[in-house]
Amino acid sequence: MPRRVSFALLVTLSVLPARPATAAGDPPAFTRTEDVVYGRRDGMALTLDVFRPAKPNGLGVIQVISGGYFAAHEMIQPGSIRPLLDRGYTVFAVVPGSQPRYQVPEIEKNLNRAVRFIRHNAKAYGIDPNRIGITGGSAGGNLSLLVATAGDAGDPKARDPIDRESSRVQAAAVFFPLTDLLNWGKPGVEHVGTQGHPQPFKAAFDHREMDRAKGTAERITDPEKLRAITKGISPIYAVTPDDPPILLIHGDRDGLVPLQQSESFLKALRAAGVKAELSVKPGGDHGWPGMEKDTERMADWFDTYLKAK
Repeated sequence: MPRRVSFALLVTLSVLPARPATAAGDPPAFTRTEDVVYGRRDGMALTLDVFRPAKPNGLGVIQVISGGYFAAHEMIQPGSIRPLLDRGYTVFAVVPGSQPRYQVPEIEKNLNRAVRFIRHNAKAYGIDPNRIGITGGSAGGNLSLLVATAGDAGDPKARDPIDRESSRVQAAAVFFPLTDLLNWGKPGVEHVGTQGHPQPFKAAFDHREMDRAKGTAERITDPEKLRAITKGISPIYAVTPDDPPILLIHGDRDGLVPLQQSESFLKALRAAGVKAELSVKPGGDHGWPGMEKDTERMADWFDTYLKAK
């Protein structure tokens, strides 16, 4: 495919075909509950959709809806989670907030809130709160890995009981993720702040902070602050031995996110003793024909590491 940015493709796995309709009279393969509010930010609701299979296996997987750090409810594609639903996984399609309104650290915070919400309500959804996976592609892959490597135990003193819950996950499987913005494509090439990012994505990295005196959010220009933020949204720097098993799937001709991002991340995971694999797709750009086969590989990964031994 051409190397021009395709928003339809950047949507998490939206290239997959829609699930075939069931024959008349057949029971539905899944039920869908739309626009469940998992939190609020700036007076606006943060939502997710819940897909419950006809024969649930008691396990949950979070799908991060984000392409180029854009996110919207209409980007949710049931076809992209078909293998998970067919195997009994309850899937939570999370819309974690979108640029240009939010930048990556804020979007990451929203996603952590979603994980806490799902865990807090695990019994109601019929899933094991200690066996939750996460998946996403491109920006959604970056956000998934930030949760997988830097999710925390929650604040036991939080007023809101949801915020007392852990945002850790027990397995991750991602497609062509951003992992190291301080070494982009090769060592030493830094994408700090908006530097180096294509125009459609710059707003996601146009970091702001509140000026208490002015009462406004001002653009951060201090190079050291920007570099610290950039490091904080690069999951490679959060890798620790207790990270969950992680599967990476990446094309070797990706013209948007270099394969090097997955290769270096795999090296860091293995150096830390984390179970990890990288599946390289020969000739694959930022997406490729036949990706439905790779979603089966994703489902296999969750079967291996979420199901009880």
